[in-house]
Amino acid sequence: MKVLIIGAKGMLGQELAKVFTDAELLLWDKNEIDIVDAQAVEQKICSTKPDLIINAAAYNAVDDCETNFEIAKKINADGPINLAKTANKIGAMLVHYSTDYVFDGQKIDGYSENDIPAPISKYGESKLLGEAVLNFSDKVYLIRTSRLFGKPATSDGAKKSFVDVMLNLAQTKKELAVVNEELSCPTYVVDLAQATKALVDSKKDFGIYHLINDGACSWLDFAKEIFKIAKKDVILIPVGSEHFSRPAKRPKFSRLLNTKFNKVRPWQEALKNYLEG
Repeated sequence: MKVLIIGAKGMLGQELAKVFTDAELLLWDKNEIDIVDAQAVEQKICSTKPDLIINAAAYNAVDDCETNFEIAKKINADGPINLAKTANKIGAMLVHYSTDYVFDGQKIDGYSENDIPAPISKYGESKLLGEAVLNFSDKVYLIRTSRLFGKPATSDGAKKSFVDVMLNLAQTKKELAVVNEELSCPTYVVDLAQATKALVDSKKDFGIYHLINDGACSWLDFAKEIFKIAKKDVILIPVGSEHFSRPAKRPKFSRLLNTKFNKVRPWQEALKNYLEG
């Protein structure tokens, strides 16, 4: 099997490359392909003819999307649709990742794969538009996930995970104000990559899947667990979402429920694995 990973230098992309070791790998990042350029996408991918295309590229600067929506739409929607069209043309499978931010956050008990999206931010809107990949190919695994953490990306301008941001702040701060709201599922990219491969290998029906580490927490509870495992003595001050001036609205409850595939281990266990190596 020939597997093309797009966004190969990203936090998730570099882990995907480690689990598809039994395949002939093509590792492309933005220097190798501009997914927004439909003609270039078709020409380059048709010339290599992968059996599986995994799109791990995204514009995930949530607040910047409020003012840079056209850029977000191109990368998060137009690009993936270009990939879906080309995948369909050559008969390849496509894996594309979406987010919990496609939901409005009103369901306290969480969202299943069949719930109707209703984004409340431009980022969420751009990612929902990208879910239209399902309309352009009948061989798509659309994977929704959330709060990724893991080994930092090597791509230029990559966003740091919440875990690394907290640990960096702890080097100079004794007290940190952290939002005690916004319930969601922290997800370790190592586990997500393994779950992605397991899904592809399972040959289950194509469609939408929620792949996240088991369990959900607020940002405050996430930070508490980080510092407990890392043995950092930091005073955490719980604050509401309004404490920070952030242009984009965040869903209050965006826990993703995995009802269609194998459960992934609890996020606390995955976090301990990441921090303790």
